[in-house]
Amino acid sequence: MRAKKNLRPTVPDSQLSPPNVRLIRSRVVLPVSRPPIENGVVAISGERIVAVGRWPGVRKQFSGDVIDLGESVLLPGLINTHCHLDYTHMAGLFPPPKKFTDWIKLITTEKAGWTYSDFAESWIAGAKMLLRNGTTTVADIEAVPELLPDVWDATPLRVISQLEMTGVKSRRNPELILREALEKMDSLPPGRSKTSLSPHAPYSTTPKLLRRATVAARRRKLVIATHVAESAAEFEMFQHARGEMFDWLARNQRDMRDCGARSPVQHLAWCNALGPHLLGIHVNYLAPGDAELLARKRVSVVHCPRSHDFFRHAEFPRRTLAKAGVNLCLGTDSLATVRKYPKRDLELNLFLEMRAFAAKHPGVHPRQIVQMVTVNAARALKLRRKLGEFRRSAFADLIALPFAGKFADSYSAVISHAGKVSGSMIAGNWVIAPK
Repeated sequence: MRAKKNLRPTVPDSQLSPPNVRLIRSRVVLPVSRPPIENGVVAISGERIVAVGRWPGVRKQFSGDVIDLGESVLLPGLINTHCHLDYTHMAGLFPPPKKFTDWIKLITTEKAGWTYSDFAESWIAGAKMLLRNGTTTVADIEAVPELLPDVWDATPLRVISQLEMTGVKSRRNPELILREALEKMDSLPPGRSKTSLSPHAPYSTTPKLLRRATVAARRRKLVIATHVAESAAEFEMFQHARGEMFDWLARNQRDMRDCGARSPVQHLAWCNALGPHLLGIHVNYLAPGDAELLARKRVSVVHCPRSHDFFRHAEFPRRTLAKAGVNLCLGTDSLATVRKYPKRDLELNLFLEMRAFAAKHPGVHPRQIVQMVTVNAARALKLRRKLGEFRRSAFADLIALPFAGKFADSYSAVISHAGKVSGSMIAGNWVIAPK
């Protein structure tokens, strides 16, 4: 029996190319999830990446407009996994406190005097800082949900607004707190920016609210954020039922029966609140076994180096967490918790956070540090293969930095970058056009 001929027409590769392809060439391309590419190019169609590789090969495969960035390094847009844009204009207002509870009192008092306009202007100013400093996606704790969705329209950033929930001081019904947050989420229009939840911290929320927020997160497939084990005072409160935070909250009539038996991380486990849906913010103080528990539950941890320095916390347990296999990310936190230095403006800036981290942890390779604000962050936000790396079908979110050094030093050059980025693209659109 004669074999059938292949009747499919032979079509040149150029005719199979997606429509309206743009080729962005750079001396160095950092896909992050793959080795660096010298004389590289990212091919884009619409809001997606269609190819990544060396210039000669990709240029033969695709026709389209060429943007040559010359002596530069091109990498995925940075992902800030923890921020408080609401508090940007509180920069420099507070000196580093002697007690963690003193800072809570200071910022609570300051917030009480702010208006809607104060918070809105502060939020927008912070978003502009992030944009010019290379961030393209931010997970932002939203303490003033009335700002949404108006502030979203003021920025091209991808924003995940995590609605803050407390309840200890107000003594409000946890079910009502959660219902109001979910109703706010459901009232907002679909689009580039999204909402999620943030049960603030174990000390400021009730176990019931933590449990119910976790159920809602799992049902809706949300990523939620909780500040946990941030301070020594919090650790002492939960582990030993004593200390400044324990005494202060007891005086304010918090039910302290959940203290004295477990660490803050173990408290979240007791509330069934650990899982891949959770961003554990800070996690500075660990009991034996906590790191392994976080890894087993696939919790991602967000470290904020400059905020950590502001409070003079004990050394961040990076080695312990990394050895256990915990996914580690970096965030900026807010400018209310960054030290003010003479003749130096305070900025929300992940490059500064990477440098601060590198200074404290010199044994970590620059590539691993960049991963903490790209692929690790995308994994934490359940955006793996969509953001934080250059690969086919990922969103075309990218930034360009001037670079005239050695190819082998490209990751180090990213961390040492100072000043504005030379180009930024979100979803295939230039939000900072390269010159």
